Amino acid sequence: MASSSPPAERPPVQQTALLSRVSDRTLLIAVLFAAVGSASLVFWGSGDGLMASGFAATTLVLAALLQVFRTIYPPVANTQVDFDWALVREAADNGDVAVAVTDRVGRLVCANALHESWFSGPTAPPALGLSDEDTAALTQAGRVAWRDGRCMLRGLRRDLMTFDAEVLRGGRSEDHLIWRFNAANAIDLAAEAKRLIEGPAGIRIGEAGMMAVLIGPEGRVRSASRSFMLRASGKPDGSVEGRDFVTLLETDSNGAIRFVKDGPAGTPLRLLQIPIEADNPDSPTLIILLDEDGEGHAVGQGGGIAHIQSLLGILPLGLALADRDGRFLFLNDAFCRAVGLPPNSKPIYPGDLVVREDKAAVADSVRRFASGQAMTGDIAVRLRDQPEEPVALTIAGARGLGDAAVLLSIKDNSEESKLKKQVAQATKMQAVGQLAGGVAHDFNNILTGILGHCDLMLMRHTPGDSDYDDIQQIRSNANRAAGLTRQLLAFSRQQTLRPQILQLPDIVSEISNLLKRLLGETVTLNVKHGRNLGAVRADPGQLEQVIVNLAVNARDAMPRGGTLTIQTYAVSTADVRKLGSDILPIADYTALSVSDTGTGIAPELLPKVFEPFFTTKEVGKGTGLGLSTVYGIVKQSGGFIFADSKPGEGTSFVIYLPVHRVESQPTPALVKVKEKPSETWGTGTILLVEDEDMVRAVAERALSRNGYTVVTAANGEEALEIMNARDDIDLLVSDVVMPVMDGPTLVRHARESRPKLPILFMSGYAEEQLRKTIDLDNIAFLPKPFSVHQLAEAVRDVMMANASRAG
Repeated sequence: MASSSPPAERPPVQQTALLSRVSDRTLLIAVLFAAVGSASLVFWGSGDGLMASGFAATTLVLAALLQVFRTIYPPVANTQVDFDWALVREAADNGDVAVAVTDRVGRLVCANALHESWFSGPTAPPALGLSDEDTAALTQAGRVAWRDGRCMLRGLRRDLMTFDAEVLRGGRSEDHLIWRFNAANAIDLAAEAKRLIEGPAGIRIGEAGMMAVLIGPEGRVRSASRSFMLRASGKPDGSVEGRDFVTLLETDSNGAIRFVKDGPAGTPLRLLQIPIEADNPDSPTLIILLDEDGEGHAVGQGGGIAHIQSLLGILPLGLALADRDGRFLFLNDAFCRAVGLPPNSKPIYPGDLVVREDKAAVADSVRRFASGQAMTGDIAVRLRDQPEEPVALTIAGARGLGDAAVLLSIKDNSEESKLKKQVAQATKMQAVGQLAGGVAHDFNNILTGILGHCDLMLMRHTPGDSDYDDIQQIRSNANRAAGLTRQLLAFSRQQTLRPQILQLPDIVSEISNLLKRLLGETVTLNVKHGRNLGAVRADPGQLEQVIVNLAVNARDAMPRGGTLTIQTYAVSTADVRKLGSDILPIADYTALSVSDTGTGIAPELLPKVFEPFFTTKEVGKGTGLGLSTVYGIVKQSGGFIFADSKPGEGTSFVIYLPVHRVESQPTPALVKVKEKPSETWGTGTILLVEDEDMVRAVAERALSRNGYTVVTAANGEEALEIMNARDDIDLLVSDVVMPVMDGPTLVRHARESRPKLPILFMSGYAEEQLRKTIDLDNIAFLPKPFSVHQLAEAVRDVMMANASRAG
């Protein structure tokens, strides 16, 4: 039995045409009926058939003209093309550039995988976890891009990473910003070679009887030593940069190479080519020139091989020489560092440096280049001491260098590998911190509901009631949980701080008595203060927590007693330069050192001490959040912390806080809510916007009990609808982070029609973090979790401040 298939669905264009034809026929029939009906009415009213016929004809002519006009000028379909952001992301994932796209209001609409890796998730610029200065610069770059279409920034830093940023305005309506970030941590070997050739090293090369020149891939001279300029141009300061290298030399019928300036009677030359980056065809090449005698051997003050070894010893490239049998003749310090050997050590064969599987390949390559023509090749090998990551070993045949027949080159990746590990560690810590901050934010919402309901229940109970003590116990446990979330926010650098201008010795003095009680009788506290200490800007309560945490850890590391030394001292810019740290920026600091004489920390565990939930204590004696909290507080305060320890000799933690300068003090964008022990009763209409049902219910009941009329909304869109329908809103109380439309976006829309509307933001994230993204006036802030009384006081203060401004 044949089954009947449904008719094929027409394409949208055919459907539109069909509907248009049906619409035209319907209109024609309607016009005919209208003409006949109108003519009938005219004839019935006037009794004149000629007039009725003329009226009908006129109606039909006008309808025909309208149809002709519609045929000539058909309506244009309004088509809307939607972007496929998933396709854009896939296209942007291939490359070494981090890309993000934001819309007109600053929301992230697309980011490639590299951007998420560098900035710990899909984060919208400029809030990328940079310093305050770099964040401000990136924000200004976005404004310039909106105005001019493009803006460039260089030298931005995030943890251990340095990169350049380019901001472009784009899109069909130019209503998007494209943010492109390029890593800038690579070592410029070509610039380093140029510096050596033109500096004192180039003079020593000339004194050894050698000439050096750096040429680009196009064959033009980029840099040359004084000895080369003298031979090529006749003047020690003669300029040869930009000239074609081959035009400075000539070759006779015997293949001998000479300078054009010297002519046929000039001394023959031997050229030795050293590629700067063998795996990059666009990189420059370093060429060494030696004078030869009549038999084709290099001549000079100390012999050819002596000159070559002298040159290779000062170059930053990892270079070595081997004979025809593959035995090492010379290794410079850079080569030893690259392969993990102590300086001045000399293995017998190149194969001794690689893993067993690569020994045969290296030996064969060395013999082939030693006995063949002068050429260059690369081979990927795994070093014996660093088998995890393959490296490129460049092998070149050498001629006229005595016993040396092969030149081996390897790039020193030790610093690059170290930077990669540090960036990976920093990225991991940032990701864990982002997770911890999100968890703490959600817990703050839950704890706000628990504390609020406890407060409401306590209003109906008095001390002595059977339930009063149970409610107080619940409230006490909720406050303990709030303390734990503060630790998580401290680690993720998202807690709310109350920074002040202070002196570190004052903080240490205030808690000295507490420390003595915490340390016990077996531990001696020794406090030392330096002179000329600069003031720092930090939260005194959080700094006290840092010192207490470090002191408690030191006490636990000295079970049999010992000495705890707390010292403050000044660190100048000159002292920072002497430290040679890649992490600590050049500036003036006030340092705080906490040292003990305890058991110390094993070297393999030292890099992990700041990770959350990592502890060396016994089960049940440590949460692993102490040092991670210390790390978060120090970093959020703009400082740096370093740990140093030797097993059996003790541990030392040093905190560097930048010296505060009065002229650089920023103006806070958010108005802090101050607690005032006065009446919280008030009047007025409050619009409460909160996506968490439990928090919204508690806040509504708390404000209603204090005399306010409360209107609630579960999201920003609903709140805008309420504001458009009502004119009696006196205060907007809103959460910051909400789905679809967040609090700052809601406020910007609301301020368009009500520019003087007071705002109270409440959030589980840090006020300092919100300042970087919220650029609004007349804003107050209330951190979660909060009690019913704290909410009422915050609302009262905002209403009173708004009334005083209006008056």
